[in-house]
Amino acid sequence: MTAWLTLIGIGEDGLAGLPAAHRRLVDDASVVIGAARVLAALPPAVAPARPRAADVPGDFIAQQSFDAIARALAGETAVVRAEVPLPEPQRRMAWEPGLERMIAQLMDLRDTPTVVLASGDPMWFGMGATLTRTLLPSEFAVLPAPSAFQHAAARLHWPLQSIDCLSLHGRPVEMLHPALQPNNRILALTSDRTTIDLVLELLVDRGYGQSQVTVLENLGGSDERITEGLALGFESGAVGDLYVLAIDCVAEFGARLRPTVPGLPDDAFVTDGQLTKREVRAMTLARLAPFPGAVLWDVGAGSGSIGIEWMRSARGAHAIAFEREGERLQNIAVNAAALGVPHLEIVPGSAPESFGKRAPPDAIFIGGDVANDLLFDACWTALKPGGQLVANAVTVDGERALYDWQEQLGGDITRIETSMLDRVGGRRVLRPRMAVTQWSVVKLPHGEAAEQ
Repeated sequence: MTAWLTLIGIGEDGLAGLPAAHRRLVDDASVVIGAARVLAALPPAVAPARPRAADVPGDFIAQQSFDAIARALAGETAVVRAEVPLPEPQRRMAWEPGLERMIAQLMDLRDTPTVVLASGDPMWFGMGATLTRTLLPSEFAVLPAPSAFQHAAARLHWPLQSIDCLSLHGRPVEMLHPALQPNNRILALTSDRTTIDLVLELLVDRGYGQSQVTVLENLGGSDERITEGLALGFESGAVGDLYVLAIDCVAEFGARLRPTVPGLPDDAFVTDGQLTKREVRAMTLARLAPFPGAVLWDVGAGSGSIGIEWMRSARGAHAIAFEREGERLQNIAVNAAALGVPHLEIVPGSAPESFGKRAPPDAIFIGGDVANDLLFDACWTALKPGGQLVANAVTVDGERALYDWQEQLGGDITRIETSMLDRVGGRRVLRPRMAVTQWSVVKLPHGEAAEQ
């Protein structure tokens, strides 16, 4: 298939900054799409000149022209020069609001020579990255320009490979939470002038008020401007709508540290008591083995801790939290936002009925009702071949179910017992917590389990 769509990265200097070959692609396109401000900066579209008939290939000559020539050769009439249809003038279309509508605009143009003018590198939080989920690679070409991240890193002299680059454009600022670590550096795309105030509030609330914040506006343009200061007391009133936000993270004494390594403190979660405790949670996540882009089903999610830490542990990892209790559903949503994964999918209702018709997950954690054979059968059936299933039990009935499944399907059984320092009278003691029995198993292609 021939590419009908070309995504061309463009900077603040507009068409003047494009190589000649890229400029020709813009001129020759039937349709040019971009942000309204980008299109407004283009020179007026000029209708192509009518080509001479002698320059036009035979397949462009209308059928009636052939008929006229045939009649002339037969002596019936004089030869009439064929009229060549005037090419359609170039259409220019501004993006309509909403990602779904933007995709629909492009799909309506499928197979029409089209150029999209995108800011910087279309494959870095841009339209190109989005289109990889919609179009075949053969349908579109990408010609990037330096990204906003590259411009910002160059201005700040920050090595780009050592920076967390993320997008807050159209996304909750809470997505900053996993990147807020002592000595970390962050570059973030933004939505508009309101983003900076939301970020400053979040930094101060997390104990990062002494972080150096830099606003880099209109990078690469004639009106480029850079403003910097501490998060606490930063003056944001003059910030415009188009900027990259840089954060050099400094944690104040006593700031709440939230590493991405599994095992967050129990008090990091709002809970009604239904929570996989810290040490057990860390061991559970180690067994589940998150990896980039993997999908987890957290069945009987409680406070959502397993799904939340799964998403924090690997780039692009996604989790679906299945929970039936109304208050717990609210707690999951609060915890997900506070810990930087507001896009955690939360599904209310009783499992397995709430599973619906979903793509097979890469891993499943069963944290409640583990003695329910119907629930286990549904989970095992849904699990992707090669996927990991982990189930934790604290009751005798739950343990018995795990032993039965392990006998049928193999896998590992681990007994997890922890004790915490406490006092009895004036003496210090280690008080045991409720023991947890954990079963971990990998599903093979034909449904049986793998040796671990």
